[in-house]
Amino acid sequence: MNWRPKKLDVYITKKFMGTFFVALLLIIGIIIIFDLSEKVDDFVQKKAPLQAILFDYYLNFIPYYMNMFSPLFVFITVIFFTSRMAANSEIVAILSCGVSFHRMMVPYIFSATVIALLSLSLNLWVIPRANAVRHEFENSYVKKRNALASENVHYQINPGEYVYVQSFSKWNNTAYKFTLKQIDGKDMKTKISAETAAWDSLSHKWILKKVFVREMNKGQLHDRVYLRERIDTAISLSIEDFYRRSNSVQDLPQDQLNDLIAKQKMRGDPDIKYSNIEYHNRFALPFSAFILTIMGVSLSSKKKRGGLGWNLATGIALSFSYILFMRFSEMFVFTDSMPSGLAIWLPNILYAIIAAVLYKIAPK
Repeated sequence: MNWRPKKLDVYITKKFMGTFFVALLLIIGIIIIFDLSEKVDDFVQKKAPLQAILFDYYLNFIPYYMNMFSPLFVFITVIFFTSRMAANSEIVAILSCGVSFHRMMVPYIFSATVIALLSLSLNLWVIPRANAVRHEFENSYVKKRNALASENVHYQINPGEYVYVQSFSKWNNTAYKFTLKQIDGKDMKTKISAETAAWDSLSHKWILKKVFVREMNKGQLHDRVYLRERIDTAISLSIEDFYRRSNSVQDLPQDQLNDLIAKQKMRGDPDIKYSNIEYHNRFALPFSAFILTIMGVSLSSKKKRGGLGWNLATGIALSFSYILFMRFSEMFVFTDSMPSGLAIWLPNILYAIIAAVLYKIAPK
């Protein structure tokens, strides 16, 4: 089998890539128009600068939504131009010239690889930084800030060292009813309780006020107990831990996301579910380009009585079901029904099986 590029490969690749990016840019333009009509009142009311709207918000808006809709438009693109090729008897002519169905798939897989690598690059490097700027703009000019960021926070900040905070106020960066415990095995060594713990941005320390300290002396009858009006302490707890939202993981580059997951595992942080979902989504979404490309070619390579309309309807239904399943599978993580890796990759596994079956019967 001759795998060297031919005119056929260039022809199919141009159709694939050209149709995909034109369709994607059109839908992004439509989304921007709808988003602007929804948020224009907020922009005017909060006096958002035009430069910030264009460059901080919408310029960083495009990569996120372009990547989000890429699986849908990979499928629709393949269905659209392959159905037209089949309707014009181009595929029959290709196969009649001795080109096998498997060889005809080469430019499709090549195009899917380019899109998958582009999506992976966006997920790992571009989108996190763009999201950070976009979310900061939204927090300033669109969303309402809440005075209370966190309640009942309980972290293991180091092995044997635990922090509990009843509530945290964003207005003054102060934690209320602060407790720090040091435990050795099953024995508590020290317990520090404070009415308030304020974050000092200069020294990067917590300033504890009205502090009650209890030191447990194993083997002795009495513990050491004393009061302090103020204690400055540096612990492995930063102000960012209280400002982190469920979508904050979308703002982290890959290395920082890996560090956060390791820290959350050590702490037993329940928000690790959001981090694990984000981690696996960054790799699972690009892989969908291969699955949807194979499914699209297998479904649309034969001339059907219903023509292009039937193929497009089938393609849109399957692609939407795939994207819906990808979102629904996240619920398995939140309900602890499945490990995060299996839950996020489950749609790819099931639809890969469907794609393999369709691909097997397509040449017949």
